[in-house]
Amino acid sequence: MPFLAVCGVRIYPAMPDNTVMNESTATDAFHDPAAGQRQAVRTAIARFVQQVRDAGHDFRDPPEEPTSCCGRGCQGCVWEGYEAALTWWYEEGGELLAS
Repeated sequence: MPFLAVCGVRIYPAMPDNTVMNESTATDAFHDPAAGQRQAVRTAIARFVQQVRDAGHDFRDPPEEPTSCCGRGCQGCVWEGYEAALTWWYEEGGELLAS
């Protein structure tokens, strides 16, 4: 099961044209080295949702990604809470698929 581990990384909204920010496009904002990892998690979540729906189950939406990370590596970072909530969400979906 994929998970996010981006505590301490400064996160900024996507660029208006949805391009991936990289060293050359990061002018006023910080480069986001975890963008690829988050996209992989989003893709895995979408596949899991489809799998649960294809099995005929009505399942709640996954938890939303945090938008308020300060990027200072706080103890109890919002990303840690997100990871825990996503784990529980996957476990609940797995129980549905097993039933």
